Amino acid sequence: MFRYPRSRKPWAILLTVVVVLGLGGCRSAVEAQQSTATESGPVTAGGELRVGVIGDLQPKTFLQIGTGNVNGHVLSNVFDTLVTYDHETLTPHPSLATSWTTSADGRSLTLTLRDGVKFHNGRPFTSADVRASLLAYLAGPWTPQFTRTAAAITDYDVSDPHRVVLTLAHPVGNIFDLLDSAPILDASSIDELKAGKAFNGTGPFRFDSWTPNTSVRLTRNPDYWGGPAPLTAITFVEARDPKSLYTRLRTGQLDVANGLTDNDHEIATRRYGFRDIALTSGETQVYVGVNVANPALADRRVRRAIAFAVDRERIIKDVYRGSGYAVNLPWPRTSPAFDEAGNRTYRHDVNRARAILREVGSVPPIDLDYTIGGSDRIVAEIVQSNLREIGITVNLVPNDRTIQSTKLIGGGFSGLWILRHAFAQYTPSTLAVSAYPFNAAKNSSNYTNPEYTAASEAAWKTADPESPEALAAYRRLDRVWLEDLFLIEIGVVIPRATAAPTVRDIDWDRRDQFHFSRTNLTTADRRS
Repeated sequence: MFRYPRSRKPWAILLTVVVVLGLGGCRSAVEAQQSTATESGPVTAGGELRVGVIGDLQPKTFLQIGTGNVNGHVLSNVFDTLVTYDHETLTPHPSLATSWTTSADGRSLTLTLRDGVKFHNGRPFTSADVRASLLAYLAGPWTPQFTRTAAAITDYDVSDPHRVVLTLAHPVGNIFDLLDSAPILDASSIDELKAGKAFNGTGPFRFDSWTPNTSVRLTRNPDYWGGPAPLTAITFVEARDPKSLYTRLRTGQLDVANGLTDNDHEIATRRYGFRDIALTSGETQVYVGVNVANPALADRRVRRAIAFAVDRERIIKDVYRGSGYAVNLPWPRTSPAFDEAGNRTYRHDVNRARAILREVGSVPPIDLDYTIGGSDRIVAEIVQSNLREIGITVNLVPNDRTIQSTKLIGGGFSGLWILRHAFAQYTPSTLAVSAYPFNAAKNSSNYTNPEYTAASEAAWKTADPESPEALAAYRRLDRVWLEDLFLIEIGVVIPRATAAPTVRDIDWDRRDQFHFSRTNLTTADRRS
């Protein structure tokens, strides 16, 4: 759905004039905005929220779960899921499904669907849409991370339009992770969604327009089953880099920015009065990926030397401004699989790393890929310096986000790479069966190991993810990661968004996607 940009409202024209007049004028406008409203100010009905994001909408990757991208924010506000997780636990809560029961053998899940729900085009939501949506995970052009979980559903009983019965090939410990993440699509317009021509959901906002490489606009759904949202509209303003986001936020052109560097976020919140929104339960992990098929990295001793060489504490402190903590294993502290003892296996120890390499001999130069435009470059430079100190030469290879993602999915990194992964904030078994870097069936490191496959299957096929059997499987996974090191964890990072004090009640999910169904503005001059 492509449209020409809409005509500007009077306040937007005035803002543009202020920007043209110079930074001094902009600073005055921002100071006025920040001094006249606080988080506890009066709630204003209506208004258009301007949210700054990095990158453009990409229909071909629409169902692929990313961190903080415009795809995810559109998905979470235009579409609903069957269940939702809260920020505290992995207990599912009703959404389009109002209740559910699991059979005693764990191989059947019956969901009662919410009555009276309509898609934005007016068509009623039925069980057939649930089947079509979950089957979309198994068909192109999308390659979402929950494909294996969706494939474990062997049959759909949709004979009752208000109930769906899922038959499972085996007990699936992370089935609710899928149901929390998979958007419910309109079965009649999936082909149009794939082509980027229609985004027809049941969510609190309707897809209004898309100006490629500029903005995406959503408008309030007045017939939303959960009640109309306070906001009239949301505009996602697309930027090429974090510095552009910061400038627009500081000059009053944005209400919310997602994707600032940690340093700019700290300056904005501590010096200029913007709000710090810590996306708890959406933790991500920064790591060094390893292509074990590279002869220089095939020897586990080289990978152990790298694990001892990386200065995790420095990276968390200097790059992420302390918003996180160093780990050796992928689990955040909130996970039932978290193991404090395992996280003490590798500490920054240059002498030990050098001693290990003396056993190996010389190591040829290795490429280290990273994503341009964010903090990954700084992490890559620190890792490069760490490895130089122990005698390993690293060549930095910058990639844009699209190329980096393509290499990750296809196992195309030649040596090492820097990225952040998610999914450890979900049911622990999800990591080893869904995430590209970890997937035991096919991962970005070209790593295979029968023990790893067996441990991941044991964790996944245990119905209760917190049972003793599941915990034993997680410890087996830990042993593989700590011994074989096809990924070298650096630390858990708590993502943060930045908002003007006029914005209240922003919510988010475990994919770091914003939910604006209850968000409102506290100043009258932002009315639509």
